[in-house]
Amino acid sequence: MHAFEIFSIIGTIAFAMSGAFVAMEEDYDILGILVLGLVTAFGGGVVRNILIGVPVTTLWSQGLLIKLAILSVIIAFLLPAGWIKHWKRTEAWFDAIGLSAFAIQGALYAADMHHPLSAVAVAAMMTGVGGGIIRDLLAGRKPLVLRDEIYAVWAVIAGVVIGLNWIHTTWQAVVLFAVIVMFRMFSVFYKWKLPRRTLHMSSSTGLSVSDNPQSKNKRKTA
Repeated sequence: MHAFEIFSIIGTIAFAMSGAFVAMEEDYDILGILVLGLVTAFGGGVVRNILIGVPVTTLWSQGLLIKLAILSVIIAFLLPAGWIKHWKRTEAWFDAIGLSAFAIQGALYAADMHHPLSAVAVAAMMTGVGGGIIRDLLAGRKPLVLRDEIYAVWAVIAGVVIGLNWIHTTWQAVVLFAVIVMFRMFSVFYKWKLPRRTLHMSSSTGLSVSDNPQSKNKRKTA
């Protein structure tokens, strides 16, 4: 089995279940759960295809992946309530696995089409994070990729590694997959975040700017 197919399967299962669990957290019905699971699994690939000039209709040729996604959603829906309660503990793992698998899959797809490095990196990022962004928006949440620990950066790094033609075998791709998952989990565990600035509106003092809102919160609670 080609590395592209392996990572397509891994990413589809991980993101389909991720979307299903988020939908259940938001109290969606079975149709909403199915839609959110499928959108999470395939949304990033659709966005990638638009950006690199691949017909969106190629989605319908992925019969096996669509069946796997539907099966994954059904399994998630039928899991015992006790297992689902542990979802929050494993949410980051599902996202990390899906992110890494789809970032590599998207990069391989663009590289096989002989796109330049920039296009390969963008394809990796959009395939890795696009489905999650759409999932969060449909669930009425702020997109995880735009507010949480370092996320999309790892997808871009995977794309750059593949775009520079440093990956030649399936085993090398598997090692890259494990490294991206590991660093994403490090981001979660150690709270690695990109620099940010927060604007606070106050009726009395007007607009204030905070470069480090976390330290500000700590001072308030001290």
